[in-house]
Amino acid sequence: MTEPTALRGRAEEEAARLPALLARAEHLAGTVLLGDHGRRRAGLGDDFWQYRPVQPGDPSRTIDWRRSARGDDRFVRQREWQIAQSVMLWVDQASSMAFTSDDKKLPTKGERARLVALATAILLVRGGERVGLTGTLLPPRRGNNQILRLAEFFSRDDDSDYGVPEHRAMIPNARAVFVSDFLGDVSEVRLALTKAADRGVRGVLLQILDPTEEAFPFQGRTIFESMGATVRHETLKAGDLRDRYRQRLAERKAELHDLCQRTGWQFETHHTDASAQSALLWIYRALDRGTS
Repeated sequence: MTEPTALRGRAEEEAARLPALLARAEHLAGTVLLGDHGRRRAGLGDDFWQYRPVQPGDPSRTIDWRRSARGDDRFVRQREWQIAQSVMLWVDQASSMAFTSDDKKLPTKGERARLVALATAILLVRGGERVGLTGTLLPPRRGNNQILRLAEFFSRDDDSDYGVPEHRAMIPNARAVFVSDFLGDVSEVRLALTKAADRGVRGVLLQILDPTEEAFPFQGRTIFESMGATVRHETLKAGDLRDRYRQRLAERKAELHDLCQRTGWQFETHHTDASAQSALLWIYRALDRGTS
């Protein structure tokens, strides 16, 4: 196959995946919108949101005397928060994310990561916020065209074994969402979160793992090979490695959790046999907690 023909074939394959990814992400976002009223909260703005009872420290000028005159209690008239946040996404598209266990019903880690990240972007854009990628390729913007651009970027693959978080061009005081298995070099994650924290960026780390990576059900002769085929290990007694493997995985999770606590981020592990909706809800609510 000639190079132009091969390029066209890859382009057609990516174009065919794009509508499916968008459709799944739109559907997933819709399931959350049915039960959630969006990221509305008190703050600067012109639109009325709600009345609330006066609290100690509230300035007298914020009291709505017409509403308060209806009874014995005094009320403050709150306006809806209208300052759009910039939210930057990084989705690991390296070879390790292509892993799935023998259960063919499960998606790959990469498929789940892309779906959840794109659905998050859809919810945020519908809420009036700007969404883009970390780095300089796609700055945060609003609108449906931005969703299409994100879907296109998420449909690409990276040939490296493990992904490295992008930490260039972090927008000060923005929010960020990093989605990966985080099984690569943890020092790169530490560098990214440290630089983010220095610029006032807070966010969430969502670790996505296949159930097999948690259970380590292997016995007897087993050949372990990285998805990029750069690392290979053969053993005759795979079961003897289970406890050591689980301990190292627990240590990695603890290290990521501690790193998030120290930099003001939030951490969660999601497994591909759980619903995508559970991961989306966690991200959505975690971002809200980070802006309160």
